[in-house]
Amino acid sequence: MLDVRSTVQPVPASRYHLSLAVDDSEIREAQRLRYQVFAEEMGARLSTALPGHDTDLYDPFCDHLLVRELASGEVVGTYRILPPDAARRVGSYYSEQEFDLTRLNFLRPRMAELGRSCVHPAHRSGAVIARLWMGLADYMTRYGYEYVVGCASIGMADGGHIAASVHRQLCESHLAPIEWHAAPRDRLPVESLDDGQNAALPPLIKGYTRLGAMVCGEPAWDPDFNTADLLMLLPMAQLNRSYARRFIP
Repeated sequence: MLDVRSTVQPVPASRYHLSLAVDDSEIREAQRLRYQVFAEEMGARLSTALPGHDTDLYDPFCDHLLVRELASGEVVGTYRILPPDAARRVGSYYSEQEFDLTRLNFLRPRMAELGRSCVHPAHRSGAVIARLWMGLADYMTRYGYEYVVGCASIGMADGGHIAASVHRQLCESHLAPIEWHAAPRDRLPVESLDDGQNAALPPLIKGYTRLGAMVCGEPAWDPDFNTADLLMLLPMAQLNRSYARRFIP
């Protein structure tokens, strides 16, 4: 059973309600939304024990942020957060399947992992992800975690050229110090895929960088999701508060 320590306060005068999942039934709602987006919309190959749900061994150890539409009662956005104590219990962070995090070992006691970002296609105006970020900021502040780490995905439908371009642009402006670099286990050959053209940053990655996040080196290829994944790290001490105030009261 998920150990949920509190709920995030709902956003007043809003179309949406923000909370942490309080039981397995709410986690199932998040998993159904993830399956709809990742498998049905994006074509990911998911290994799941429950048909129609995106499940894995990390889910029972995570806290699950939910954004629910008040009118319909449906979960329309979700993030999962793996705090450091739970990462120790499960044996690793999810991102360690794709990256060697040895250089981040000294951050582990203060580092929470963010993952499985997912918004229903009918609710992608920005309001839902803003509320998820509110929940994340509240969570990090409440429990005193100092670093957020997680994978940001870029689709590979074009063969990886956009991903290589995004990586190059991020390295020019938002590259983490070398002591925070993480080596991909299945490296994307960016040098052969980068055609020198600039590509638009995916909205989520653009938002992360505006908040102050950095890229921790080269991307990994995730064959199940057919994405190039960049490991992003946000030290809360470097949070761009002028930008964050748009989302975080």
